[in-house]
Amino acid sequence: MKHEQRRIQTSSLVIGGGVAGLSAAIKLSRLGPVILISKGSLVEANTYYAQGGIASVLSKDDSFENHIRDTCEAGAGLCRLDAVRTVIEDGPRAIEELISWGVDFDKAHSGESYHLTREGGHSHRRVIHAKDLTGKALMETLIHLVRGNPNITVMENQFAIDLITSDKYCPDFSKNSCFGAYILNRRSNEIFQIQAGRTVLATGGHGRIYLYTTNPELATGDGIAMGWRAGAKIANLEFMQFHPTCLFHPQIKDFLISEAVRGEGGILRNKVGASFMEDYHPQGSLAPRDIVARAIDRELKRSGETHVFLDVRHLGEEKLKRHFPNIFARCLSIGLDISKEMIPVVPAAHYNCGGLVVDLDARSSIRGLYAVGEVACTGLHGANRLASNSLLEAIVFSDRLAKAAAKDGQMELLHNLPDWDSGDAVSSDEQVVLSHTWDEIRRIMWNYVGIVRTDKRLKRAEAKMVALRRELTDYYWNYQLNDKLLEVRNLAEVAYLTIRSAMQRKESRGIHYNIDYNFTSETAKDTILW
Repeated sequence: MKHEQRRIQTSSLVIGGGVAGLSAAIKLSRLGPVILISKGSLVEANTYYAQGGIASVLSKDDSFENHIRDTCEAGAGLCRLDAVRTVIEDGPRAIEELISWGVDFDKAHSGESYHLTREGGHSHRRVIHAKDLTGKALMETLIHLVRGNPNITVMENQFAIDLITSDKYCPDFSKNSCFGAYILNRRSNEIFQIQAGRTVLATGGHGRIYLYTTNPELATGDGIAMGWRAGAKIANLEFMQFHPTCLFHPQIKDFLISEAVRGEGGILRNKVGASFMEDYHPQGSLAPRDIVARAIDRELKRSGETHVFLDVRHLGEEKLKRHFPNIFARCLSIGLDISKEMIPVVPAAHYNCGGLVVDLDARSSIRGLYAVGEVACTGLHGANRLASNSLLEAIVFSDRLAKAAAKDGQMELLHNLPDWDSGDAVSSDEQVVLSHTWDEIRRIMWNYVGIVRTDKRLKRAEAKMVALRRELTDYYWNYQLNDKLLEVRNLAEVAYLTIRSAMQRKESRGIHYNIDYNFTSETAKDTILW
């Protein structure tokens, strides 16, 4: 039975409450009213858990060219040079703005400058940070600004179901256009419509498609799935970066041991205490993440062990507590004193370099739809993200988005957009089915589309995912919506798209390593999905 649904109109709709969404909302509020919706509470965003920091050229010993070179080398030839240069050259300004907003970055011992650390793949110290809780410091500042802005309305615990897109509502446009989104209130199960002059996807990543990940529960690829269903151009989803050092513990499966720990001198060792990274790369434990993750994967397969170790004992308790208080305390809470014992670590899915294809102003291939943050493929990361470039990317592109939006104007607010139609769907008590499917998707991806891939594994994963998506489609159309169903649907969608992207790439490049194509092609190309 169809009911009259609530309709809200706004100048800008921002979907996602991490650093990208909050930054975009602050900048867009200068153009008119903004509604920012978040799937959970704002503090559940992936940014909140970011430990390392923000990479930028802030020292006289460093240069833009150094940072550009490091980024492109990590990106394995697939970076867009214009995107790289744009983000890096705007970095110092972006950092100064964050400082002016109140982000309390760590100062050096002299107190006259900021403390900069070095992470894997970087040739210089250039990562500015707030202890080992940079994401928390950044988010608390941005949340304070957003909540105090009268032009921004924050709606938490709201699930974006789908984008409202069609040419028929605005026939003068030559391509598909976005007019807002259908929203599910996760607490009341009310479905309503937000119509917007412009819509911004800032929904973060999709690390939860893997069994082992550093991502929070909410990272289910909702923005990519919505964009795909709406007809947006998608690229490079095969490039899921596996962070080399996730804490290995039976009760704690998503706690990250920051790259900065190795930047300060942490050494990766095997079960007998021998350092092994020198066998794989000249930079040893500070090699780029893809190389470190594959090296650990190989060591584990060779030894049959479940984990390796990160040794920071030589750094001393005082330094560890000063630079990594959160990591020190969290490990101590499980009985692990990292000043006396090595840290057991294992690779885990962390950050994806692909997403909705956008231009240098965050415009997607759909008119009126922008994307920023991990949901977007800007070209900065190429085939492998350089550590701590992601927060910088989100901040710089949010600023560029707002400036472009001011020039682009906004979509006409219309009155003939259709309500969400639930059809003949009925309620269901089969939540156990969804939980089982969620788990099955993640195991398929971990076992067949993980750190090391083969054509045979990818084909097997594709067949399994096609069958699961068929079951979910039947479930979707026959039962009333709830947040669990929507998450599993999106998870399956993005997992399938990741497999398709991986099958298209007939080479090994950056994060994507297929032993059937143990070479890198001379010509670097994106894998494009429509």
